[in-house]
Amino acid sequence: MDAFGDLFRGMRAQGSLFGSSTLTPPWALHFVDGAPLTLCTVIGGQGWIVPEGRPPVPLRDRETVIVRGPAPFTFVDEVGTEAEPVECGEYCALPEEGGTRHRRGWHDGDAGGGATTLIVGAYPVHGEISRRLLDALPVVLRADAGGAGDAVLDHLAAEVAADVPGQQVVLDRLLDWLLVCAVREYFDRPDGATPTWYAAQRDPVVGDALRLLHAEPAAPWTVSALGERTGVSRSTLAKRFADLVGEPPLTYLTRWRMTLAADLLTDREGATIAEVARTVGYSDAFAFSAAFKRTRGVSPSQFRRAGAVLSPAGRP
Repeated sequence: MDAFGDLFRGMRAQGSLFGSSTLTPPWALHFVDGAPLTLCTVIGGQGWIVPEGRPPVPLRDRETVIVRGPAPFTFVDEVGTEAEPVECGEYCALPEEGGTRHRRGWHDGDAGGGATTLIVGAYPVHGEISRRLLDALPVVLRADAGGAGDAVLDHLAAEVAADVPGQQVVLDRLLDWLLVCAVREYFDRPDGATPTWYAAQRDPVVGDALRLLHAEPAAPWTVSALGERTGVSRSTLAKRFADLVGEPPLTYLTRWRMTLAADLLTDREGATIAEVARTVGYSDAFAFSAAFKRTRGVSPSQFRRAGAVLSPAGRP
């Protein structure tokens, strides 16, 4: 697992397709559930994404816009539309709302040349791992047509036109694929706000070191051991890693271990602090607790209790 792919662990569409129906002007769909991440793409036609308190963003044929919540946003046929806003949120995709093909406030059928087919997927954020990805994204991310996501859109267009068993599962996975393509293309832009750890993955030495830390976070790593595995000296690895990532390799490892531990503490209610400590590479629960408190500001036990209070699912 690489540093980028690791962050998508808890980001999965689960029946979260809001719609794949044809919209006829005028329209205004107001997304109000405050999903942490919402992906919008159109196949045919165009419209505008209007985030709350931010300038409108055009969404043209085969383009993708990702909106980071929790603020609501609206999808309109044109800025200043006369359409009455229709509230739509995470639960629009429930079977009692009409199944996969029909959505509240949306019009199916042959609507002529002005029709727009909109596909929207909402993403919950599962724990601290995926939150690191959210923190690296702008409020509105736009991916132009013509990139790697175009192949996904071809599959999406074919799937939404069908009415077959397993359709929602296929659509969910296609949305996941499109999300990864859009975020990766944004990070790859010369003018994008690329996180240091993402850019560092291209370096033949630091990239290998990052992959090792993510593949084996519980291993007893030292800078010397990392240097040996990546084929350079300890001093070379230490300097190169710090220059490209912005912190020493073992500092990065500690922060990543604490991120993993945070999710384990809230996801595995039956696991003891010692068991969580061993899972992330600490044989001594006291040393783990000290590192966790130093990094997170609270003890593992306090973090676990706070997570259980803040969320019915036990996740902060």
